[in-house]
Amino acid sequence: MKHLHITLAVLSISLFTYRFILTLMASKNLDRKWLKVSPHVIDTFLLIIGITLAVKLHLNPMEQMWLAEKIIALFAYIFTGYYTLKLARNKPMQILGYLGAMGWVMLIVRLAMTREALFFS
Repeated sequence: MKHLHITLAVLSISLFTYRFILTLMASKNLDRKWLKVSPHVIDTFLLIIGITLAVKLHLNPMEQMWLAEKIIALFAYIFTGYYTLKLARNKPMQILGYLGAMGWVMLIVRLAMTREALFFS
């Protein structure tokens, strides 16, 4: 299950990066149905598997502060990703949003690998 979670995370980030590149190019490919639906499907399964893993391993975000930070970082990633693809009005702001989103991804990966809280310690 852990490997499925990691695979879905890599797919989600790769798809976000692909959509970001298409956004910068103002490509009409962004209107393709599979490109609008698949991120939601992948992210839903990613979240379900993540919750299942936490329940299976008896991880409580109120006790495991690294998990609480990971959840907060996930919401920040979602917001910056949405900003990047939908709200940013020009290329510099899209690039800045993408870099911010990737920063949150790096924090999520760090927290998952070390299981050590960075901010809530």
